[in-house]
Amino acid sequence: MSQLFKRTSMCGVLRTANAGETVILNGWAAKQRSLGGLIFVDLRDKTGIIQIVFDETAPKDVFQLASSIRSEYVIGVKGVVRERSSKNPDLPTGDIEVLASDLVLYNKAETPPIYVKDDDNVEDALRLKYRYLDLRKLKMQRNLSFRHRVTMIARNYFDENGFTEVETPVLVRSTPEGARDYLVPSRMNPGKFYALPQSPQLFKQLLMVGGTDRYMQIAKCFRDEDLRADRQPEFTQIDLEMSFVDQDDVIAIQEGFLKRLFKETLNVEIKTPLPRIPYDEAMERYGSDKPDTRFGFELKNLSDLPCVKNTEFKVFADILASGGDVRGICIDGGSSVYSRKKIDKLTQETKHYGAKGIVWIRVEEGGAFKSSVDKFFGKEELSEIAEVFGAKPGDLILIVSDQPKVVFDSLGFLRRHIADQMGLLDPKQFNLLWVTDFPMFEKDEEGNITAMHHPFTHPKEEDIPLLDTDPMKVKALAYDIVLNGVEMGGGSIRIHDPALQQKMFDILGISKEESRIKFGFLLDAFKYGAPPHGGLAYGLDRMVMLLLGESSIREVMAFPKNQNAQCLVSDAPNVVDEAQLEELSIAVRSSAENGLSE
Repeated sequence: MSQLFKRTSMCGVLRTANAGETVILNGWAAKQRSLGGLIFVDLRDKTGIIQIVFDETAPKDVFQLASSIRSEYVIGVKGVVRERSSKNPDLPTGDIEVLASDLVLYNKAETPPIYVKDDDNVEDALRLKYRYLDLRKLKMQRNLSFRHRVTMIARNYFDENGFTEVETPVLVRSTPEGARDYLVPSRMNPGKFYALPQSPQLFKQLLMVGGTDRYMQIAKCFRDEDLRADRQPEFTQIDLEMSFVDQDDVIAIQEGFLKRLFKETLNVEIKTPLPRIPYDEAMERYGSDKPDTRFGFELKNLSDLPCVKNTEFKVFADILASGGDVRGICIDGGSSVYSRKKIDKLTQETKHYGAKGIVWIRVEEGGAFKSSVDKFFGKEELSEIAEVFGAKPGDLILIVSDQPKVVFDSLGFLRRHIADQMGLLDPKQFNLLWVTDFPMFEKDEEGNITAMHHPFTHPKEEDIPLLDTDPMKVKALAYDIVLNGVEMGGGSIRIHDPALQQKMFDILGISKEESRIKFGFLLDAFKYGAPPHGGLAYGLDRMVMLLLGESSIREVMAFPKNQNAQCLVSDAPNVVDEAQLEELSIAVRSSAENGLSE
């Protein structure tokens, strides 16, 4: 084993104030430059990079060893910190360097398949395959350190507020609700399977029955679902539950946490209490239950406007006759930004949300208008529409007509997409808000009633009678915390009355037999005295992504999966040998046997 230089400092923390100090540093050689009698090595560790200088004052063997150093060699250096004659303003350590007197080579390195620098622009597949090299980048180390800081703030804050961190099981029973479970075969119980938890929901409720009172956990969760920029098959939640609380109590605790989080990580002061917007208002104004309020472009309902209601324009008339909506947004100054070609592109993009087209109106000087429906709407009618938005010359009005969900989804997409294109999404502006009063139920494509959140959410007290007469009008004691148009977390007050829980199952078409099979252990626990309780879970990965301004949660996870849920570092999932399968009483069928093409 080579000599070990016991480190006295990290590379990135040294400054001019350390000049004259003898230090020992360890790390990776980011770059080596030889100028004859001078050798420069950029030494990197997780805190940053510092320049190391070897000159004629170094022992001959040290200088010779320094000349052999290549990128990513692992080395230790001893030397004196001094001020640089030629400073580098791009480095935090750019005012100083270390004049080396001793050097140890811990390990050589082959030429890496990717550059270890933040702006390498290498494709994601290579970054994920060689993640251990990618993690050497300063940005990745800063992101992981930031994530650690977030979890420490959470643990400290909730500890101070009476929460107990409890680990809930990772091998649980399968109760698929929405996303698919990851299944784990049981060797001890052939033919039976565990599931990996999609959330600790049922167990944290049992902890409340068990008297834990306030629970928190940095919890691993698993969902076998298609991936997007902010989703992974395994992810982490800051998971919370509280007893003897109402919605205001839960929100108050969370606002205290968020206030501390933003202050201690970003030095941003969050003004509390945060705004609360009922679900219906969020949809009416923003077309989304995750509204981004950093800009305007709010939706306006044109359905009852006389010129729209009584129009001969068949598209509007047919939609209104079928119970649909006509709504629009006004883009301030959008007329000069969006040509006909660009509007056509927006129209194509909204088709992903079910919209069949967009009606556009340009507001021009002198009370003039130009629109895609000039044949059906005269100047007076167009002026009537423009007045609803308070539109002024240079503005662009975009209108979508369809069933409410399509209209909301399309306009919700358009307002944020256009704001992004116009540079209105300030990453340094943090607009936090609560969305409350969610519908208790929604209907799936077959018209069946399903729970909008989950079947354990408590309805608003005043709406409980509607469960028997008009369940679709029932509002839930559910709440989401939203940051700049992205849901950062969500929760609800839970049902603690066994009779009300059974009624909920009945409405959802879950029979007594099925509820016993899936949730019998929870219902049994409720028989022995469940306190009123509620909670919330934050997506930790998404939270860190939002705070850092990253575009993907893969940038804040050490070893994420790719879009096919594969770990490219370890090549998982992989094929296992027949002996393992036999021990688990499992037979694997080929693609042909499953009716799939090879």
